[in-house]
Amino acid sequence: MPSTRSSVTGSTFFWILLLAAGGYLIILLLMYLFQAAFIFFPTKNLTATPQDRGLEYEEVYLYTEDGYRLHGWYIPAEDARGTVLFFHGNAGNISGRLESIAIFNELSLNTFIFDYRGYGRSEGKPTEEGTYKDAIAAWRYLTDVQDKNPRDIILFGRSLGGGVAAWLASEVDAGGVILESTFTSTVDLAREIYPFIPVRLLMRIRYPVIDYLEDIRMPVLIVHGRDDEVIPWHHGKKLYEAAAEPKYRLELQGGHNDGFILTGRNYLDGLDRYVREVLE
Repeated sequence: MPSTRSSVTGSTFFWILLLAAGGYLIILLLMYLFQAAFIFFPTKNLTATPQDRGLEYEEVYLYTEDGYRLHGWYIPAEDARGTVLFFHGNAGNISGRLESIAIFNELSLNTFIFDYRGYGRSEGKPTEEGTYKDAIAAWRYLTDVQDKNPRDIILFGRSLGGGVAAWLASEVDAGGVILESTFTSTVDLAREIYPFIPVRLLMRIRYPVIDYLEDIRMPVLIVHGRDDEVIPWHHGKKLYEAAAEPKYRLELQGGHNDGFILTGRNYLDGLDRYVREVLE
């Protein structure tokens, strides 16, 4: 006959397991319901403008097909050889991208950068499907309002912005697309960060960049760094392998957020070679 001590120990262990299982299920439920909070980190306040870098610019407001008003900047370049449609990452807003805007201006490229819904002065709340609608609105602004030749437009996406740029590149006929420090998909990245979570079952925000590459027929430039601490190098490697010809690659020095700066002249030269290849 079991002792009272053994019964108490078994009962305690059972309740510990039950509490642990309950806590785990609550974590899964929270991640499913509020996963946008784990992916999108918008800020509303604009801390600077291109004028702070000595660049002329135009304030732009445009509307999405579902009625949201978006805000952006159009920065013209002298003797421009093309235009960059800039899709920024998951945090902050357009005011934190002045370094990149200045680089594109130095390369004689006009730049149109805008905030997704919920970011900066743009209305709404960010969602994956919403960012795709935002991308279409930005594309139509350049092609319809600015009357740019689609073949003179380069789509540029950094980090999460690469997911938006890749989707648009699978839908339109632009001059080229640059995917910088981008994941193969948010699902793949989440599996690496949370190996104990069944992310394939939970993830509704997926950004399957590697799948979009199957439908992209324009020249692709994959830019990534071996020391990227946010999106590991192998994501960029897989994207390059999956891309169809013509395709190009550029290796960054430094981390996820400063790699393009620390790479210095090699970064500018790499972008310049790609631009000359696809636009000239």
